[in-house]
Parts: sequence; structure tokens; C-alpha cells
Amino acid sequence: MKDIHIVSVCLTLFFCLTFTSAFSVTATDSLLYVLTRQIEEREIYIREKEHQINQLRDILRQEDISPQQQFKLYSKLYTHYQSFQYDSAFAYSLRLEQKARQLNDPVKIEYAKLKISFTLLSSGMYKEAFDSLNAVHIQHMPDSISVEYHVLQARAFHDLATYNADKYYASSYLIKGNKHLDSAITHLDTSKPEYAYLSGLKYFKEKKYDEAIREFILVLGKYPPSSHDYAKTASSLAGVYRDTGNTSKAIELLCKAAIADIQSAIQENLALLNLAELLYQTGDQTNAYLFIKRALADAIAYGARQRQTQVGTILPIIEGERLVTAESQKSKLFVYASIVSLLSLLVVIFAIIIFKQLKQLRIAKKTVTEANQSLQEANEKLTEVNLILKQTNDHLIEANKIKEEYIGYSFNMYSDYLNKLEKLKQSVERKLLSKKYEDINHVIDSVNLKKERENLFQSFDQIFVTLFPNFITVFNSYFEEENEFTAKEKGSFSIEFRIFALIRMGIHDPEQIAKILGYSIRTIYNYKTKVKNKSFLSNEEFEQKIMEIRAF
Repeated sequence: MKDIHIVSVCLTLFFCLTFTSAFSVTATDSLLYVLTRQIEEREIYIREKEHQINQLRDILRQEDISPQQQFKLYSKLYTHYQSFQYDSAFAYSLRLEQKARQLNDPVKIEYAKLKISFTLLSSGMYKEAFDSLNAVHIQHMPDSISVEYHVLQARAFHDLATYNADKYYASSYLIKGNKHLDSAITHLDTSKPEYAYLSGLKYFKEKKYDEAIREFILVLGKYPPSSHDYAKTASSLAGVYRDTGNTSKAIELLCKAAIADIQSAIQENLALLNLAELLYQTGDQTNAYLFIKRALADAIAYGARQRQTQVGTILPIIEGERLVTAESQKSKLFVYASIVSLLSLLVVIFAIIIFKQLKQLRIAKKTVTEANQSLQEANEKLTEVNLILKQTNDHLIEANKIKEEYIGYSFNMYSDYLNKLEKLKQSVERKLLSKKYEDINHVIDSVNLKKERENLFQSFDQIFVTLFPNFITVFNSYFEEENEFTAKEKGSFSIEFRIFALIRMGIHDPEQIAKILGYSIRTIYNYKTKVKNKSFLSNEEFEQKIMEIRAF
């Protein structure tokens, strides 16, 4: 037992040293886990988007497509590409403008210019984007055109402020961007989600964080969690929480935004980049490195120059930190490996000792088990013998009581009959002595055999009820209520009761029962059969139950 205790301590130390690093790290947040899985499955969403794009292209190849229909198809294809792939988005935005000019529709022309501007802005071509926006004419245009124009202007100035990161110029860009947000808001219905979003964005840029949180939360509930609009709102709200010091809430929202962008097959996004930066600041280098690499891959896949530049400033820092951490972990792993090797050797030695002890214990256990089994079998046999003895003893006690009662009854009955015979003998002798032969017949006729037999049966009934007081009750319990038997009168049995009373007394021979009761054997059989057929017990079980009725 001492050796086993030593091995137990060693094994505990072994597992503690082996898994210290694993359990010292905080458990991965469920949202980070979901995001990691979504990144692994992102090709599924990309293939789905490509499938939708191919379907639209197939329709576009049809010969009977009108210019108006072509414009709509170009618009749909542009929508698919606008945050998915810069080259294709720019190509379809140019086709939109070409088709709009062909249709000579001023609204469609300005609409196409805005799509070109959005594409240029998304790719980080700020000068070209401003040039394109300045060429847009919103006078006499629908509100939707005006709103989109001012939103793009606001985004352009805000993105430029972030990209430039210069205190002097950035502040002026923010002011210009907020002015355009004010202009966009004036053209929107207050009940629209876009109104609340732009209001929240303006509050955010003005550092009115409480108002911004209120507006963004209002908008989040109106968009599906897998849409790009949801991702854009969640990402903006995360920025508010980041600036107010609520990092955990910011990480949670950026995870949701990144998941939504992946499910929408969006490759031009900021959520993964901002999330990686926050995770790095909180010490989660593993996830930070994974997400920053994905953000860089998305930026390259889309063609977003400004995103590649932003990632390029963060990625080397994260990689350098990871290299330092990796070197530190290698040193620790070497120490742990040495300790583990030593402990493994000790475990093998103690395992051999334990194996030998277990082998001896198995032999001893087998011996004890066999002894216990033999003892259990002996106990079972002894229990069976005791049960048989108890049953036999109960039967003997019952038989002795029955004999005692019945012997007394028999002596009294025989004494009465002897007295009657003696009186009959004396009466006959007196008639013979006085030679009154004719009176002898009168004496003989005075003996009523039928009455004597009835008296005999009544005496039997009384002594049987004395011996078996519950016989009638138990007997009738073997029948349905409508088939129960009743005594002729108190203390007097019917023939059915008497037949089975004699059986209970041990007289099973039908011929002997017939002689005692003064009936034919056939009559006895008929009565027995009638009684058994009325019982709900089987014929074999019925007589067995009769024999089980206890005396006294």
C-alpha cells in the first residue's frame, strides 16, 4: 500500500506539470471559438456567393435581355462584388455607368457614379474616390441618391482621418465628414434604421458615447445577425465600447461582426483587423495572429490597399511578440520534457511493482471469492433445509392439534354410540326374556338411521369448524361473489363443503368419501367437478389451495 501511495503522488505531479500551461490560460470565449470555426468554413459562403454570381451571369448572356434588364442585372452583380472583389466591382460599376448613359437616364447615371465612388473608396484610392464624388450631381435627384452621396462623402473623410492619423488634418476631416452625415440625416425618415445608424455614427465621431450606444443598439435589433448591415453596426458599436474602456464588450461585438461578414462573404471589412488588435492588447496572441492573417488575406483578395497598409503596421508587432513567446515556451518545454521523462521512468518502475502486487492480489481475491461462493452455496442449501423443516414442523404442529381435537371428538362420539347400542341390546334382551318377539321389531324400528347419520354429519361439521374456523371464508374466496357457497344453517355444512372438508382432513379417495357421506362415487365426482368449474382457480390449483387452509 505504501508503494501505491508513492506512485499516486508521482502521477499527480506528472499530470500537474504536463498540463500547467494548458490550464493557466483563460478558457476560450464561445464567440471566439465560433469565429474560428467560421473562418475554417468561409469557403462554403464564398462558393455560395460565386454560385449566385454565376446564375446572374447566365441570365445576362441571354439574347433577349433589354437594356433596362441589363442595368438591373449589372446592379445586382455590382452589389455582390462591391465588398467581395474590387476588380469585378469596379468593372460592373463602369458597365452600370455605360448602360445608364445608353438609357439616357440622369438618375441611373448619378447612381452608377456613386457605385464607382464606393468601389474606389473601398480599395483605398482616396484621391480618385473624391474626384468621382465631386463629379456627382445631386441637384433634383431623389433622396436616396442624396443620402448615398453624403454617406460616401462622410465615409471618405472619416476613413481619410483614420488613415492619415494626423492631429491637424484628421480633425478637419472629421468635421467635414460629420457635416455630410448631418446632410444625409436630413434626407432620411426618422423611422428608418439608416437614420438611427447615421445618428449613432455622428454621435460616435463627436465622442457622445451614451447617445451613440443608444442609437446603435436600436439599429442592431432590426438587422439579421448574418447581414453586412448588422456587421457594420456591431463594428461601430464596438468602437464606442473600445473608446470607453469596455474591451470585453468590444471584443464580443467585433466577433459578431466578423462572423456576420464571413457569412455574407464580405472581404472588405474592418472587424477582423480591429478584433486582432484588441486581442493582442489583452494578451491573446494566438487568436490575434490568426485573425490578423485572415484580415490580410481578405484585404489582398479584395484589393483594399489601405487595409493592407493597416495590417502591415500591426502584423510584424504580433509576429515579433509570438516569436519571443515561442522561444520562452521552448525553454519551458525543455524543462518540462526533462521532468516528464524522469517521471515517466519512475512511473514505469512503480508500474512494475504495482503489477506484481496486483497479480498477488488477484490470486488472493480468487481464493477469497471461491471460498465466499462455497459459503454462499452452503448458506443457500441451509436456508432451503430450514425452510423445509419449518414447513414440516408447522404441518406436524397442525396435525397434532387436529389429532388431539379429533381423537377427543371420536371418543365422545364412539361413547355415545356404545351407550345407544347398549340400551338397544338391553331392550332386545328384555323383550327376548319376556318372549315379546313382536316388540323386538318395534325396538329396531325405533332406531332412525337417517337421523343418526345427520347427527353424525352435524357433529363432524361442528368439530371441523372448531378445527378450521376460517374454512368457509377462505373456501369462498376462491370464487366470484355470485358463485360463493353458503352453509345450510349455522353450524351445518352443505355436501360441497363436507366433500372438501374431508379432503382437507386428508381423505382424498373418492370411494371412501362416498361411503362416509352415503353417496355414490359418481355423485361425489359430479359435486367436485361442479365446484371446481365455478372457481377462478385451475382444477389442480384448487385442491392445493384447499390443503393450504390453516387450522385454528
